[in-house]
Amino acid sequence: MVSGVSAMSGLEAFDELESEVRSYVRGWPAVWSRAHGASLWDEQGREYLDFFSGAGGLNYGHNPDEMIAALTRYLQSQGIMHSLDMATTAKRDFLQRFNEVILKPRGMSYKVMFPGPTGTNAVEAALKLARKVTGRREIVSFTNAFHGMTLGALALSGNVAKRESAGIPLEHQLTAPYDGELGADVDTISVLDAMLVEDGTSVAGVIVETVQGEGGLHTADFGWLRRLAECCQRHDVLLIVDDIQAGCGRTGTFFSFEPAGIEPDLICLSKSISGSGLPMSLTLIRPDLDIWSPGEHNGTFRGNNAAFVTATEALNWWVEESLSDEVRRKSTMIQAELESIAAEHESIRATVRGRGFLQGLHTPIDGLASKICAAAFERGLLMETSGGAASDVVKLMPPLTIADEALERGLLILRQSVEATAL
Repeated sequence: MVSGVSAMSGLEAFDELESEVRSYVRGWPAVWSRAHGASLWDEQGREYLDFFSGAGGLNYGHNPDEMIAALTRYLQSQGIMHSLDMATTAKRDFLQRFNEVILKPRGMSYKVMFPGPTGTNAVEAALKLARKVTGRREIVSFTNAFHGMTLGALALSGNVAKRESAGIPLEHQLTAPYDGELGADVDTISVLDAMLVEDGTSVAGVIVETVQGEGGLHTADFGWLRRLAECCQRHDVLLIVDDIQAGCGRTGTFFSFEPAGIEPDLICLSKSISGSGLPMSLTLIRPDLDIWSPGEHNGTFRGNNAAFVTATEALNWWVEESLSDEVRRKSTMIQAELESIAAEHESIRATVRGRGFLQGLHTPIDGLASKICAAAFERGLLMETSGGAASDVVKLMPPLTIADEALERGLLILRQSVEATAL
């Protein structure tokens, strides 16, 4: 200990020294000391099951053994850590492996761009390129969308509170209704089509999440996604899929849009692309759209070689279909349990939303979703809410690699938490 400096225990240091902007620590008032697989332990040694997965940044769980081993070998070899966009062995290995395991088997030929290592930067890069390619300014996003906290991405958000945090007008954005937003009998693609007939010459691109992770787990039908792609092609507008939270296997397939059979012009990836939770993001670009000038979009930490190492190792999960098969199997377990809870607790008026390992319970009762998550924390389970400012969805995002026993145990805690808070 430095002379004259007293140590702080518990959460005191965070309360005294960290900005008021901190968020998750308020709902989960614990100091975490270690984590592995689907579990975290606080500094008192209590175990918590993790149905949060780093907001989708830990699809393979905490500290996956193979990835940590690969990273340790790389660090001990004095491998390059910081390189901006210089050529390194770690980046080459990732690019070749990503092409071999992900792109080629799916008949894809995207160019890989490394923007800054955050999801919002992947979105910013896509927006800038769409505008550069088309010479137009407007971007269409959907109701309840969330694409990041930097100004360009924030302009696309449907969350009023987050938009207001910008402190300035957010411009060059149009809002279209998401699938189902106007009721089951209204095909909202017809609304978008009418918008593009009127404003199409000013629209550079349309950006969509196949499952709205932060916006309430609204899920796009595959047929709706196909009609969206056709609509964009008809109006010569670029289709951007934000697969930052729903991608990397969270819905079962590596890309969440694969079952729809569409080919986006631009794809945004981040969160679990590194496999280990290290910061990394990609913007995938249709080759004929790759008209960047060198350095036109750059960033000091776009060459995160440690992340390239673990990302390359993570791709081994996708050589075969076993992980996808397991996600699909366990997804039915999650859905069945959520439907059972909703049916047995009619007082909470809950409905099941989402797809794959990105599902949850929506309840229109004000504040109830937050109370359920708080009750789960008390019982040793981490979950967060979704649904924008309303926070009306209890959101489940377990690691894709979670064992059946741990998944069942977490679902039981969820059931007990609902029972403890139901009206």
